[in-house]
Formats: sequence, C-alpha cells, structure tokens
Amino acid sequence: MSLKIAIQGIPGSFHHQVALLEFGKDCKIIPFNTFEPVAKSVVEEIADVAVMAIENSIAGAILPNYELIDRYDLHIWDEFYLPISHQLMALPGQKIEELTQVRSHPMALLQCKQFLGQFPNLLQLDDMDTASVAKRIQDEKLRGTAAIASKIAAASYGLEILAEDIQTVKHNFTRFIILGKEPKNAPFTDKASLKITIKNESGGLAKLLTMLAKYGLNLSKIQSIPVMEKPWEYAFFIDAVFQNWENYQQAMDQVARDFGELKIFGEYKNRKP
Repeated sequence: MSLKIAIQGIPGSFHHQVALLEFGKDCKIIPFNTFEPVAKSVVEEIADVAVMAIENSIAGAILPNYELIDRYDLHIWDEFYLPISHQLMALPGQKIEELTQVRSHPMALLQCKQFLGQFPNLLQLDDMDTASVAKRIQDEKLRGTAAIASKIAAASYGLEILAEDIQTVKHNFTRFIILGKEPKNAPFTDKASLKITIKNESGGLAKLLTMLAKYGLNLSKIQSIPVMEKPWEYAFFIDAVFQNWENYQQAMDQVARDFGELKIFGEYKNRKP
C-alpha cells in the first residue's frame, strides 16, 4: 500500500516536488490549501506523514508552522533541503512589459525582490501557493498576469517562462520537514529539534546557551516565541546538531532538571548540504 502524504499546495508546487523526491512517484498525494489541515490530517490519520516547509535560506523561518507542530504534537522524522529556482511565467505570447501584475506565495515574491524591483509598474500580489497561481492563469486565461513558480509548474499548466532563475540569491534552499503522528527511531541521528521554555530569571538564556555549548551542541536555529498564557515569558524553538549521543542526552537531562520545560519534536539525521 502506497504512503499517503499530506502537502500544502497542488501538483507542481515545491511541496509536491519534495514528496515525490522523498517518497517516490507511487505515493498518494493529499493536497491542502493551507498548513493547518496538513498538520491535522496526520493527527487524524488521514495521511501517514506530512511534508511541511519550515524555513528558507533567504526569507527565514516560517513561524506559524513551528506553532502547528507544537500544538498538534507532531514528530519530526527527517528533513529535506530543496534548492529553489523561481521562474516568471505567463500565458504564451506576452512580454514582461505587457504584464500588469505578478502573483505568488509571499515567500517567493520576497525571494525575487531584486528582480521585481526592475518593474515598478508590475503589481505584486500575495497568493496561497506558487503552482496554484500558474494553474489559475491557465484555467481562467488570465492575460496580463504572471506567476512566480517552478519549471515543473510551467510545464504542467502550459505557461511560457519569460525570465528564468529570478531569485535574488542563486544558492537558495528551503528546508522541509517530514512529520509523523508518533516518534520515529532513526538508525543514525545527529540533529534534534527542541522547544525549551526557560524560567523567567536574569541571564537564563545565556546560561542555557553556555551549557549546551559545553556539551558540544551546535545550534543551527534558535527562534523565540512568547508564551501566551504567561506574559513576558518566552519559549525557544531550537535546532541542535551534535556529534556525541551521550553528551546530547546529558544536555537534555540538565535542561529538564535546571532550566525549564523541555519538549523534543524529533531526533534525526542532519541533511544540510
């Protein structure tokens, strides 16, 4: 039986690409318009796993997705880094100068800010997903409207690419995570995703970071969010890379004992290129 994979977006989207690359063409894709039903589908066992973007090397972290992982008690099984290449596309037979608006996911628009700055008369409009804009342009025959999406989306929906690789930074990656309902034991792990809610005391964060460094944990990501039910207290989403499993476990024991509340979202293999 093929795996059921929940994604945000439609065929041709970057989430769709990651699902196919990670699980193969025989997997069953379950698409959703937004991220919350993606998370919910795993909890309700509609999907076996989910693919979810969590950060981009240019635009940074997608904070609402961290909150979804936490609220739905999902577990990170693995991560996937996808090189992102954006194309400007429209119905065939048009020139860029004839376009009046460009639509895409806000992250994609941000990643192409320098290119789009050359066309001040081109109205930039946020949309739900890169590929869905491409599909709508074809379905509704929208002349004067461009999409920013992948080459796969252009081919899927019969659009002409007017400008290739328009992202500002050419070495542009989006980090995706693979999410399951239950923890998964990986044969080799050297990375962990954590939520640490530290005690509200002077120097608490500095002491925490010093302790983690003492045990050889390299923090590849640290993101603070306020604790809604406790004004002026903060939780930290942390990605930590380590080489020694025992040192990592000792560090987690000390966090739980001396620093506050610890929640481990997942322990998995570091895939950063």
